[in-house]
Amino acid sequence: MQQVKLPLWLAALVAQMGGGGLFVATFLDSSILTLPFIADALVIELSIQRPARMPYYCAMAALGSLAGCIWIYLLAKKGGEAFFHRRAGKRAKTVKRWVQGNAFLSVFIPGILPPPFPFKIFVLAEGVFQVPLKTFVLALLCGRGLRYFLEGILAVRYGNAALPFLMAHRTSFGLSMLGVLLVLYAAGRLLHHDSHTAK
Repeated sequence: MQQVKLPLWLAALVAQMGGGGLFVATFLDSSILTLPFIADALVIELSIQRPARMPYYCAMAALGSLAGCIWIYLLAKKGGEAFFHRRAGKRAKTVKRWVQGNAFLSVFIPGILPPPFPFKIFVLAEGVFQVPLKTFVLALLCGRGLRYFLEGILAVRYGNAALPFLMAHRTSFGLSMLGVLLVLYAAGRLLHHDSHTAK
């Protein structure tokens, strides 16, 4: 895998299971392990090998990530506040305020942005501060789905050049996506405000 060191056991699993192996990889990455860019690299590599199956690979990656995050969310909901505060450190109060005021965006945005942007802290916070599971699932599916489908499209279009490009420009790529999302969010809030004012 270009510029990404893939564990041999995981490489063998994905080679044998394809989308099923990708599901396992993203589940592990979103729950008990931390495998920066491994899932992204796998989505890109598999999409290059079989472009027609790209939507399937992206969906399996998003569903695997969702399953891993739901596991973390449920553990946190049952009593993970102390662990959350240890993990978040000085950012705990800021994260808490953001999650309580922006339940959907607090996992949607981290779900889109690439490493090193923190992700699991927000997943923990959603569980600890009792964000409804429906909101959590919808936000995570939208965020991870959008991220992996964009990567799949780049892989099909640009082939082997896609991953090195994303690795080299991950910060600017993440910030540009965040900028677009913030503009859309602001526009949505403005339209919502105008519709209520008109009434």
